[in-house]
Amino acid sequence: MLLQFLQALNSGEKTPGDLLEICLRRIAASEPDIQAWVEVSPQAPLGEGLLNGIPFGVKDIFETRGLATEYGSPLYAGRKGTVDAQVVSSLRRRGAVLLGKTRTTAFASFDPAATRNPRFPGHTPGGSSSGSAAAVAAGMVPFALGTQTLGSILRPASFCGICGFKPSFGLLPFEGALAFAPSLDTVGLFTRSAAGMAELWSRGFGGRFDADLHRAAWMRVPAEGEMEHAIAAAVGRLRARGVSIDEIAPPAGWDRLRAAARTINQYEGARSQRPRFEEFGDRIGHKLADLVRAGLRLAPSEYDDARAHVEQMKVAVSSIFWDYPAILTPAAAGPAPAGLATTGDPSHNAPWTALGVPAIAVPLAVEGGPLGVQVAGAWGRDDALVAVAAQLEALATP
Repeated sequence: MLLQFLQALNSGEKTPGDLLEICLRRIAASEPDIQAWVEVSPQAPLGEGLLNGIPFGVKDIFETRGLATEYGSPLYAGRKGTVDAQVVSSLRRRGAVLLGKTRTTAFASFDPAATRNPRFPGHTPGGSSSGSAAAVAAGMVPFALGTQTLGSILRPASFCGICGFKPSFGLLPFEGALAFAPSLDTVGLFTRSAAGMAELWSRGFGGRFDADLHRAAWMRVPAEGEMEHAIAAAVGRLRARGVSIDEIAPPAGWDRLRAAARTINQYEGARSQRPRFEEFGDRIGHKLADLVRAGLRLAPSEYDDARAHVEQMKVAVSSIFWDYPAILTPAAAGPAPAGLATTGDPSHNAPWTALGVPAIAVPLAVEGGPLGVQVAGAWGRDDALVAVAAQLEALATP
């Protein structure tokens, strides 16, 4: 969708007003069923640049001047932002049109939003960036902002059959977004395709790198049958088209890394949300309240041990990236779970988030529920990773 919008603008076929009208018509048609938005209220850009006239959505934990900023909770219904978060203002200065705010799980944790999965009816869209993923998947907007603390971008991208990108930790400013676990919180993006993500990254964040996908590693971690079959088929197509892909086992300590990420999330999240929990109790969300209670029981030594293990694993994983520019793993355990009571399991994404390296979910060509392959790269190699992901998407398509 992003690529089509850019092409229509460049050719003169469409004006920015035309593109905005397309998005508003699609929202009007689909929003009653999808429920991806908290507020739709287009805002004029703050400047001109390479994203002139391109609408985008923003997860409702980012501050936005004059627009709803309710953190996915009825406790803050009607709250309006007074400033734009730094990443939001940066995109608006490049000419992008802030279309509105997308739904999030309560305080970007595990209590689900009302959003439905537009690509797999009756199944969760994932979380916590539920609305951003669903809005992009439904064609309501060409790109959207989200955040990831464990798996809140890559998992919903996989569930909704789109591309989600979690850059290197700290690369995009988190200023103006609601913190949960500051050691993990990362700003990220959604587009319909990896090719669209590469174009967005180039235009919005100044990065461009024409990487060549000639070699990669397929890290074999357990997943559901549909996911394992889909990745194996994609790997087969990549190999047939000249990409050398080695199968590797996870490094020693991988399961402990996954557990360490959860410990850090729980420990830091409990402390960031404690004042709100003390004021509102379970009204912040039953799952979040349980997380706060459990996190406050964690000893500082457990947290310190988890942080230390993450640092050890950064050394171990960096050595793999010396041999392979990209590591392939499942972007989720399998298709989106049925119903809306859960947002799914982030355990396939959490290790990469804890390591702070860039990771991107690339949609796979499958029958049935959407699936994505997760591609991780070395820290700071974001430009190369988005280029590799776009190439992988093209080569792995039947």
